[in-house]
Amino acid sequence: MRQENRKNAQEARVDIYTKITDRIVVSLEEGVRPWVQPWNTGDLEGRISRPLRHNGEPYSGINVLLLWSETVSRGFRAPTWMTFRQAAELGAHVRKGETGSTVVYANRVRRTETAENGDEVEHDIPFLKAYTVFNVEQIDDLPSEYRPSRPEAPRTRLNRIATADAFFAATGAVIRHGGDKAFYAPGADLIQMPPIETFRDVESYYATLAHEQIHWVGAKHRLDRDLARYAKDKSERAREELIAELGAVFLCADLGLVPVMEPRPDHASYISSWLEVLKNEKRFIFTAAAHAQRAVAYLHDLQPTAQQRAA
Repeated sequence: MRQENRKNAQEARVDIYTKITDRIVVSLEEGVRPWVQPWNTGDLEGRISRPLRHNGEPYSGINVLLLWSETVSRGFRAPTWMTFRQAAELGAHVRKGETGSTVVYANRVRRTETAENGDEVEHDIPFLKAYTVFNVEQIDDLPSEYRPSRPEAPRTRLNRIATADAFFAATGAVIRHGGDKAFYAPGADLIQMPPIETFRDVESYYATLAHEQIHWVGAKHRLDRDLARYAKDKSERAREELIAELGAVFLCADLGLVPVMEPRPDHASYISSWLEVLKNEKRFIFTAAAHAQRAVAYLHDLQPTAQQRAA
């Protein structure tokens, strides 16, 4: 019975991985990077953020991609999501006929089983659970703090640039400017960037810098994502570029940057490579989002605390 339950649970997990990956593959086959779309949503201009849970805590990893995609495809302006039950606990209710959006929860449970020799053996069993959330624009009678409002006027460009400059400076990465290509050089452990004047706008410059910073974080003496095969293996390069791509949009959201995010000249080939990887590995989009989340958290951890800034 235990083996059968475990098999059923595993099949359910695989189905979730497949369902979500297939959605992303469809978008990529149409030439659309689903994690980029929110930057082009007019109503959200100036207030891009990660999707938020009902308590204000931001979603992370794959759930950011899922809910950003839903935000754009369904025209939502509000970033906050909650379950049917959470809405009811607030005295509100989901409007009749509204359909929810899928998010996932990953964790591990520890179980003790008896081996054939009679020994008690503990196993960590990963599980993935899908559940349904609704955007607050689909819910009536919510308290006033949950009601969507018109976006505030964007912060001045000067403030936004100053914030980004301070953030990237605090990472301690060596950043050199010149030439017409952006890249991270593992051997020299430095980031090469074209001059800021060559970008269509300053936000696009910082988005590109964020992408290269995600590569920088993957170095062996940092998060050790094993970049050694990047130049030799097309598949490994596609994986790393997808991680950097997702990390850049996560970080731009955190910094309040709203770049146009136009495709770089190499993105057509990357999309083709990503399709090949995702069609063969149904779990990789989850892995890539997790790596991207970890890299962004690493960069945030390098920032000075409030007390250090005041000193």
